[in-house]
Amino acid sequence: MRRSPRLLAILGIGLSGTLTWHAAPAAARPAPTTTPGIVVVDGMTQPVFPFADAIEERVYVQTTVDTDRDGRLDRVAIDISRPRETATDGFKVPVIFEHSPYRKDVWYDVPYPSVLVDELPQNDVDSRSGLRTGDVTAQRATGKANLPGSLDDYYVPRGYAVVLGQSVGTGDSDGCPTSGDRAETLGTRAVIDWLNGRAKGYDAAGAPVTADWTTGAVGMTGVSYNGTLPNQVAATGVPGLRTIVPVAAISSWYDYYRANGLVVAPGTYQGEDTDVLAGFTAGRARAEGRCADEIAELTARQDRVTGDYSAFWRDRDHLDAGRVRASVLVVHGLNDWNVKTEHFAGWWDELTRHHVPRRIWLHQGGHGGPGNTASVTLPDGRTWTWKQTEHRWFDHWLWQVPNGIMDEPTAVVQREDRAYTTYANWPDPGSREVPLRLAATDAAAVGTLTSVTAPRRAVEQSFVDEGRTIHPDTLVADPDTASPHRLAYLSPTLARDVRVSGRPELRLRLAIDNKPDANLSAYLVDYGPTGSTAAPTVVTRGWMDPQNRRSPSRTDPLRQGRLYDLRWTLEPKDHVFPAGHRIGLVIFSSDQEYTLLPLGGTRLRVAPHRSELRLPVVGGRSALGF
Repeated sequence: MRRSPRLLAILGIGLSGTLTWHAAPAAARPAPTTTPGIVVVDGMTQPVFPFADAIEERVYVQTTVDTDRDGRLDRVAIDISRPRETATDGFKVPVIFEHSPYRKDVWYDVPYPSVLVDELPQNDVDSRSGLRTGDVTAQRATGKANLPGSLDDYYVPRGYAVVLGQSVGTGDSDGCPTSGDRAETLGTRAVIDWLNGRAKGYDAAGAPVTADWTTGAVGMTGVSYNGTLPNQVAATGVPGLRTIVPVAAISSWYDYYRANGLVVAPGTYQGEDTDVLAGFTAGRARAEGRCADEIAELTARQDRVTGDYSAFWRDRDHLDAGRVRASVLVVHGLNDWNVKTEHFAGWWDELTRHHVPRRIWLHQGGHGGPGNTASVTLPDGRTWTWKQTEHRWFDHWLWQVPNGIMDEPTAVVQREDRAYTTYANWPDPGSREVPLRLAATDAAAVGTLTSVTAPRRAVEQSFVDEGRTIHPDTLVADPDTASPHRLAYLSPTLARDVRVSGRPELRLRLAIDNKPDANLSAYLVDYGPTGSTAAPTVVTRGWMDPQNRRSPSRTDPLRQGRLYDLRWTLEPKDHVFPAGHRIGLVIFSSDQEYTLLPLGGTRLRVAPHRSELRLPVVGGRSALGF
């Protein structure tokens, strides 16, 4: 099978029943007994190589791209830590590789564009706002000093080399940042090519350097942007990349900065776009100096006017898993509103479609990993922490340790009580789409959700956009009271727990009465019983530009006052609505946390009797209970 790693080691028997694996020499005859080898206990390599003796070196790898267009191929800086035995005893090791644009010299005060606009932009009007500073209240974290760091502290003693790279256009690397495109991908891929003898590398003095100390087997990992780069490179099918562990990672940059034709920000970074990110990672001197033209090109091509999917975004779409050779361990937070859940779900769907060896670990946190001590108990009674799971994964795919990790359940999901459980797959195989009809008996009343055929009363309901001044928390609160600025639809009180697993879909018949366009936002909410004072829980969100009702790539003008049928999915979710609670749908226009914010006063009108919410309910309609 094309994804099976080549034989990297020969097996020897050590003391106390442990397994000692020796790196295979170039010759066909067995390795001498003096050759150092990894020690495996309980399916995990042990720390037998003194970290104090580790070799550290800097290499500049030549890429195949020239992102600053200076006529010279860019070189990317990488820092390496590896066991001393790779230099003294001919011991060859696999590599754990983390590439990052955040190593050094990031621009914390990079200016953000304002999201306050007089009107939503149309095709023939360029109403981009000017840049301003001070829009960022939370800053992105930068990487620690290159080496030593936690990866090399942990893995080098266990028989790995660790490589920490600096993305093209950032830190000590050449070039200009390009925010997720093919050039950035190839700049990362070059490191794997060098580790496998297919690219050139140099030391600081310009002397050639080769990676004769590695088996060529590479695993990539990282969180956020550092986890996105593994997705991008794996999609190229580069030989030598055996596995990736992307954590909170992007799979399509369009889905990071747009949603169904709408300009939508990553959570807590209102106004950010590819040009802002490039300026941040480049650092101020580079962004305002030799990379100013390249970043200006990003500003022009990213199109904050229509929000349409285009060739610019296609170059930053890495969802095609048809060429993936690496196995994939997907890790994501179910409450990540920076890199939203569609990123893991869309990638997971593609990996499944192409039969890529894979596992998934979902936690209840936000943007980041589950924490090293998070643990799951398997059906056979064994308990593993997240760090042990990551460790065993690398051991299996890079050292070929037969630890049985691929025989374990496909999905690990943390439940609302913070306990982890296992499932056969994700979404849950027992999930079935259940249509919930929207119903209303009065134009001004709170509506209902019902799984039976609702009376088709021709009641229409309206609301007025004031998202610039009203926060979504206010629009979600107090669901039993009608509001002029949102519509709410509530289920009956649940008689039993109801679990949803997958993508909710909203089908809405809607008109915009007094403007040519509007933002459209929808929240799925977990409410307590009638009269409850408990704060509601936003389960998931979704956004849409009604002008993109046919395709994210196509803007079609709207006729004011005309009803249109709109259909889009909310962000994927796995959530249990407890017995005694109610399922709520809240529909409004501009979202202060995510969308552009036009002046208020846009009037939107919904025909609930021709609208429905489709929920992926585990157990189907019978499990819903109403």
